[in-house]
Formats: sequence, C-alpha cells, structure tokens
Amino acid sequence: MTAPARFTQADITRLVKGVMAAGMDIRSIRVAPNGEIVVSAAAEEQVIEYTANPLDRLLINGTS
Repeated sequence: MTAPARFTQADITRLVKGVMAAGMDIRSIRVAPNGEIVVSAAAEEQVIEYTANPLDRLLINGTS
C-alpha cells in the first residue's frame, strides 16, 4: 500500500499562479519526499518555499 500524496496538483497550480502573479519567472520546482515544495525564480534568485499543511487532508477528505 502506498502513502497518500503530501501535496496535490492544485497546490502546485496555486503556487505557480502566485509566483507568476508576483511577476517572477519560474526556473525550477522541486518537491522533496517530505512534501516540501521549493520554487526557484529566474528573474530574482529567490527561493519560495511552500509546505502543505497536514490539516489540508481534513478539508479535502472531509474526515477526521
């Protein structure tokens, strides 16, 4: 049995849209095994980190 995903496609989409709305170009996106998502911006050498909230599963699944 495999573990459930620590992030969703919607998480990545929301992150990409946010970075683009901030006027930055995305150079790369890295997803670590622990669910940490790291975006490297090309315009400014900034790294933006987004870690999914463990309680998101409650909102998505509607279970406790």
